[in-house]
Amino acid sequence: MSNLKLVLWNMEWLNDLFVADTQAPQFRPDNEKTKNSPNSTVKQRRDDLSGVLRELMPDIVIIVEGPSRPEELQLFFDSIGQGAWATRLQVSSNSSQNIGVAVRTDTGKFKQPPVQQWDTKADSRFDPFLIDTDNDEIKEQHHFERRPLYIEIRPAQGAPFRVLGLHLKSKGIFSAYEWSKWWAIADANRKKILAQATHIHDAFIRPYLTDAQTKQIPLIVCGDINDGPGLDASEKRLFGSGIERLMGNIWQPGHCLGNALFDALKPKDQEELDFSSIHTTSYRDPIFNNVYQREWIDQILYSNRHPTSWVQNAKVNENMPDKTPIWKKYKHASDHYPVSVEVVTA
Repeated sequence: MSNLKLVLWNMEWLNDLFVADTQAPQFRPDNEKTKNSPNSTVKQRRDDLSGVLRELMPDIVIIVEGPSRPEELQLFFDSIGQGAWATRLQVSSNSSQNIGVAVRTDTGKFKQPPVQQWDTKADSRFDPFLIDTDNDEIKEQHHFERRPLYIEIRPAQGAPFRVLGLHLKSKGIFSAYEWSKWWAIADANRKKILAQATHIHDAFIRPYLTDAQTKQIPLIVCGDINDGPGLDASEKRLFGSGIERLMGNIWQPGHCLGNALFDALKPKDQEELDFSSIHTTSYRDPIFNNVYQREWIDQILYSNRHPTSWVQNAKVNENMPDKTPIWKKYKHASDHYPVSVEVVTA
């Protein structure tokens, strides 16, 4: 049996740390400001991202908003100052945000090689697709801005398990618009998220959970889904929630995924479906006088066919182990909190 710590983290534009178009991967100069975090230098971001990872001590990291090239992800993990790492990156065409994984290899917890990766650029399930998202009997074409990461993790002890890493369409609107245009953009973003989540469940998750070759292999589906439980105003008009579509249809419970952070809620909050204690990011809302809005959009889901305890102790790491808030100790790290779980494989 293995007990592995898996951390899911949107690390916020890792691509900003690297020089583009060099033959070998290279960090940008330490004192340069980063493009998407203009109040931070490259060194500040590198130091704070590395500090969080050293303190959390993960065995596996699923990286959202990773860099453009696999060699850059490896360079970053080689530089954090703790452990030896094997990394993989799912590169997406025309995207500077990619999904990756890093597995710590110096602890003896994994076989060699520790990771098997399937390139989803060659997987037709993630090609552009047609779907009727608004029940008007007209199918619209959608696509994935970022191809999912699909890997198998191979523990030294216990059975392998697979991970599908996701970064669905952003729903953020970061400029002020006249109300009718704002609603049109909001509705369009939710429609894209709903389409992507529905397609992933129907084309990948449901077949995975029913096919004889995969249904006995534990599966984690995780990432920045850009959606949380329940229906916001736009989703009410579309009659659907992205995360709930991804998790599955309650009328087909054998095809549904569990939610690790929901499992970690207090029983009273579970009973009342009170999710207010969970948030994985926050942002200034330009529509409402830059008031900070809290969002639970980073999700760790898992297949229920196996013992329910195989993904345990989910936690949004708002504080470091010494109880210092992460935003105070590592304020240049990321605009998302890392989410951790323990994976128990028998």
